[in-house]
Amino acid sequence: MKLKNLVLTALLLAIGMILHQFAPPIFGMKPDFLLSMMFIAILFNEDYKTTFIIGLTSGILTAATTTFPGGQLPNLIDKIITSQIIYIIIILLGKTNFIFKTNNTLKLTIVSILGTVISGTVFLGSANLLFSLPAPFKILFLTVVLPATLINTAASLLLFNVINIAAKRSGLSKIMEKLN
Repeated sequence: MKLKNLVLTALLLAIGMILHQFAPPIFGMKPDFLLSMMFIAILFNEDYKTTFIIGLTSGILTAATTTFPGGQLPNLIDKIITSQIIYIIIILLGKTNFIFKTNNTLKLTIVSILGTVISGTVFLGSANLLFSLPAPFKILFLTVVLPATLINTAASLLLFNVINIAAKRSGLSKIMEKLN
């Protein structure tokens, strides 16, 4: 793991955390910008050890700021499991088709959709096992996870484009070449 990759990953997660804290709800759903930045950081690194650290760090950060009653442990479980599955998905997407090797926007779209559904499912499932949910799992999945998937996918693509523009303007485009 190179120091510049580690620094860039830390910046991505810190920005995701700040955006997660201050983002207003959109249509009643607060976008999880930290989850979006976690996907981008994993896509950027494509390294298993770094992916585990990204998942653990994201879990700790979301656990520290959760508003879900008793959501600390489910957030930690959710981010660690989600990061591992997303790593596998990214590796599989990179090996399946030439399109995915050259188009990280398409790869990020797929990862954001699948990742948010996985994250929401793992979070609700672990919260249900550890405590109890305020409503039935199916209702929470349909009313919270699916709309969050749309919002987080749009947020991921927006953040990805902003990061690319900032990298080009700041002269960091050589570091970001892996993302394009």
